[in-house]
Amino acid sequence: MELVKLYRAAMGARACTKSWNNEGVFNTYLWGHLRTLTTTSDNKGKKELFEHGPSLEDFMSGELSDKSTWSEYKGNLKRQKGERLRFPPWLKTSIPVGKNYNRLKNTLRDLKLHTVCEEARCPNVGECWGGGNYATATATIMLMGDTCTRGCRFCSVKTAKAPPPLDPNEPYNTAKALADWGLDYVVLTSVDRDDLADGGAEHFAKTVSYIKERNPNLIVECLTPDFRGDLTAVEKVVLSGLDVFAHNMETVRSLQRFVRDPRANFDQSLSILRHSKEVRRDVISKTSLMLGLGETEEEVYETMQELRENGIDCLTLGQYMQPTKRHLKVEEYVTPEKFKYWEKVGNDLGFLYTASGPLVRSSYKAGEFFMKNLLKKRKQEAL
Repeated sequence: MELVKLYRAAMGARACTKSWNNEGVFNTYLWGHLRTLTTTSDNKGKKELFEHGPSLEDFMSGELSDKSTWSEYKGNLKRQKGERLRFPPWLKTSIPVGKNYNRLKNTLRDLKLHTVCEEARCPNVGECWGGGNYATATATIMLMGDTCTRGCRFCSVKTAKAPPPLDPNEPYNTAKALADWGLDYVVLTSVDRDDLADGGAEHFAKTVSYIKERNPNLIVECLTPDFRGDLTAVEKVVLSGLDVFAHNMETVRSLQRFVRDPRANFDQSLSILRHSKEVRRDVISKTSLMLGLGETEEEVYETMQELRENGIDCLTLGQYMQPTKRHLKVEEYVTPEKFKYWEKVGNDLGFLYTASGPLVRSSYKAGEFFMKNLLKKRKQEAL
């Protein structure tokens, strides 16, 4: 009888979910519990299983991975030749749902705006847009269209040598949308636009200016391209009124040519991050690394050390996940425990903030929550 009840509850939840995309997780989790029931002779054990098992919300959200079994995961974490690694349980995420998620998505469509959350297939879009644990909905707006002039091997954003011209109304529309959302932290990023003389720096600056005019208290982070190493373009963005200047290193030095477009490189990226602090000492500088591309632990440590030596304030580390079969394969799935280790290393090296976890991305709610409070504290101390 218990088996029938659990099965019916699971099937009912599955029928209610229109976009169920975790069928493998569903089957593994459901049948794992059914097997446990059939082999449990202790009635007390059965009762506890039902009381503490997955709720209807768990089934509907897709959050079905059993965290208690993470340490027991026996699947391969390092790729062998010719192999494609399977997702470990800690990388299963919930299906994006909720009123706030739909509201943000509809507003973006109405104003013809793009987000890196969607274009880059970020796994955290449901949490960030829906409010999540930090009660503030966040979307990373992608300026200058959805077509990039570069072709990095990890990124799913579409590419072209000559993307469509810039939308002159985009800075104003972006500021308008953000005012309607009532956020207190926003991240502006963009595709690379090597077809533009300044790489789009003026477009960034205009957007920040419009946003600050409407809401001076809104914290603005700009996650920029490398502007082909043009430090004048960097200055234009940094002096626009932003609060956080971010640019992603993406990977360790040895893998740059393999992972990124040939026009990008480690020293060029490091130079624009360093220059942002030279232009404005009070600006918070931030960068991000993906793990699981074949880097060694020594290389990760050396990169973190070099970033701190160049005055970078904040660092995020997350798991690389292959967006499509055409992109780079995952070489290794880094465990949550190892990410915790890198967080400690970052803190010991002196970063103001180190966000390190399998699902952490360069723009991530927990990091933004920290930045907001850090900036607020600085302003209070300045009074």
